[in-house]
This record gives sequence, structure tokens and C-alpha cells, in this order.
Amino acid sequence: MVVQPRLSLLGLRIGMVGVWLAVVGTAALLLTALILYLGLPTFYIYGVIGFVVLLNVIQWLFGPYLINAFYRVTEADPSAYSWLHQIVDEVAMRSGMRGKPKVMIANIDIPNAFAYGSPLTGPMVAVTSGLLNRLPKDELEAVIAHEVGHLKHRDVVVMLMISLIPAIIYYIGYSLYISGLLGGSRRNGGGAPILIGIGLIVLSFVFNLFVFLMSRLREYYADSHAATVVSDGARKLQRALVRIMALSGRIRPQARASAEQLKMFFISDPEHAIDPYVDVERAVEELRRTKPSPLSDIFSTHPHPAKRIKHLDRFI
Repeated sequence: MVVQPRLSLLGLRIGMVGVWLAVVGTAALLLTALILYLGLPTFYIYGVIGFVVLLNVIQWLFGPYLINAFYRVTEADPSAYSWLHQIVDEVAMRSGMRGKPKVMIANIDIPNAFAYGSPLTGPMVAVTSGLLNRLPKDELEAVIAHEVGHLKHRDVVVMLMISLIPAIIYYIGYSLYISGLLGGSRRNGGGAPILIGIGLIVLSFVFNLFVFLMSRLREYYADSHAATVVSDGARKLQRALVRIMALSGRIRPQARASAEQLKMFFISDPEHAIDPYVDVERAVEELRRTKPSPLSDIFSTHPHPAKRIKHLDRFI
């Protein structure tokens, strides 16, 4: 029972490194080919890269403040929520984190939890008001362990770095397309810049599929973290995921859609809602027997729930 989880974690690490190398290597070859074919000045490429990196770094640094404002996030009162602080303290300590994350409450009805932060704010774990007191504390502990796993693995930074690549390709393609329309194409071999620009824009969306893949791998990795740092964590997280989906089923679709911008951070995609009155144990078993299509989550930031349940089975 010890070997299988280790092999599972090793496979995830190899998969994430493989995706990273494939994306970075392909992008580097592509940009080199563009420079050679079109004779683009290197300062142009560096200028686009610098511009995109600057925008994303600013978003990373100040994004937590925007999240706090948009989703009415406040720090959990240490007296009123001493039990929640205690759970976060214990999980962070077992996870080997140097400092305790800030404990936050997002005052929205969506039942969920998420981790975020930047050097300006420090790491934070937020539980929504729609989830507080609706999960058994042992299941909430597994949810928090999942979020602490994201912080320990620096997932915000990892996702920022890989998300830069399709953004850079898109901006280069868009600028080539515009320059071609404005007459630059006559100096660079007819309509080549326009066609290449359109091709790069399309290619940026293809690269985004790899960003989604990395996001799903990070979710598996955070699930694995919860399963290993919490006693019987795999079973607890399985039940918690089903219970969150059931609670999401009580929320109006319009309200779930309002959290679209944040769902990449959530432990569970709010769109994965199920019958709110389902029996949790039966739902876990049904998901365990479900065989989703290999392409069922290709455009999703989260793995299909059935795949997450089966992944957690490896730690039971």
C-alpha cells in the first residue's frame, strides 16, 4: 500500500515535467523559426515577451487584492473561527510549510475553497461561506489539506509561468496580423505575416490545452497531498468532493456562472453539480464505476470527478 502511492506521485511529477518541457521546447523552436523566416528583430520578440511577463507579474502581485474585493473575502476571526484556524495550523505543520497561511472566508454562496496569494499578501487559504458548517470537520480538513498542497507546491507560480507561453504566442501572432493588414506584409513577402499571425493565434489556443492539462495535473497532485497528510485523507476527500458537488446543485446556474473567473482556483468546478439530495456514499461508488471519455475534461481546468475519485482510490 506504500509503493502504489509513491508510484502515483512519481508519475504525476514526471507528467508535469514532461508537459512543461514540451510546451517550453516547442515554443522556443517556434519563436526561433519565426525570427529566422521573417527576419524579425530580436528586440521585437523580447519586447513582446517583456510586455506579457510584466502584465502577468502585475496580475500575480495584485490579483489577490482583486479577488478579496470581488468575492468579499475577509480574514477569519481567530476567536469566532478558532477551530478553522486550528485545522489550517495542523495541516500546514504536517505539510512541512514554514509559515501558516492566512485563514480567509469568501462571503459568497458557492460552496467551495481555494488557495491563492503573492509576495505582497502572503499565502492564503479561503473557505466560502457557502461551504462553512456544511461539511463535517474531518472532510473540511481534507479540503484544506488539498488547498495547502497547492501552496506548498507553489502552484500559483507554476501556472503563471506556463500560462505566459500561449499569451506570448497570441500577442506575437496578433501583432503580425495587424502589421500585415496595415501594410507591413508588402515588405515581408506578401501576406506571409497575416497568415503566420492567424496561425499563431490559433496555435495559442492549442497551447492553452496544455495549460489546462497542467492545471488538471496540479489538481491530482493536490488531491494526493491531502490523501497523504490527513488520516484516511483519500476517503475523506472523496466524500468532500461529492458533498461539494451536491451543495453546488442547490445553487442557481446563474450564480454558479458568476464564479467563472475564479473556478480555476476552486477545489471543485461549480459546474460539476449533482443532485443535492444524493446519498454521498452511493454517489462516490457510482463515480467509481463511471467510465468518462478520455477527452471528457480536455477543455477543463479540473479532472472529471470520476477520475479524481479513482485517483484517490490509489491511496486507500
